[in-house]
Amino acid sequence: MAPRGVATPDVREQLFAAAERVVDRDGPGALTSRAVTTEAGCAKGLLHTHFAGMDEFVAELCVDRFARTAAKARSLSDLVGQGTVARNLEAVALALFDSGGPAISGLAMTRPGAALRIREALEGGAPGFDAIQQAVTGYLEAERRLGRVAQTVDPDSAALAVVGAAHHLLMTSRPGAPDPRPAMTRLVGALVGG
Repeated sequence: MAPRGVATPDVREQLFAAAERVVDRDGPGALTSRAVTTEAGCAKGLLHTHFAGMDEFVAELCVDRFARTAAKARSLSDLVGQGTVARNLEAVALALFDSGGPAISGLAMTRPGAALRIREALEGGAPGFDAIQQAVTGYLEAERRLGRVAQTVDPDSAALAVVGAAHHLLMTSRPGAPDPRPAMTRLVGALVGG
């Protein structure tokens, strides 16, 4: 545990990672500020020093993780012509399920204050599912021009299907439910031909 008065480097990420571990291990009902700070090994009041409360914390965690996935989706443009199209898309789609994605997303939706903050952030331009969808569309268009995706594949529709399915699985998954990753892998393969 960090001693009092000693700066904690990258405290937001430390708290976010701790929250993901708590939710992964104990479920969304176990997510409290005390559980997060205990898991992070830091002072009990640190979370409330950086966030106005749990709703703001959960919202910022979700927005941060959406932004990470959107950045990964944007990096698809660097992979045009490399590897397989299906594997490249899978990496982006499956990133949404990393680090407690379903449980964290479900937790945000059960906290009206967090859900409102997330909606406001997305409306204010924070990257979310739309940014991911646009990046996937652009990637598929580029791969189609190279002939690595069949001309019969509509990039807009395929991107919507991938992002929409991921969103559905995130919002309907619950602890103990089957892992959604295999379904995403099958969907990506069906959409882009393996």
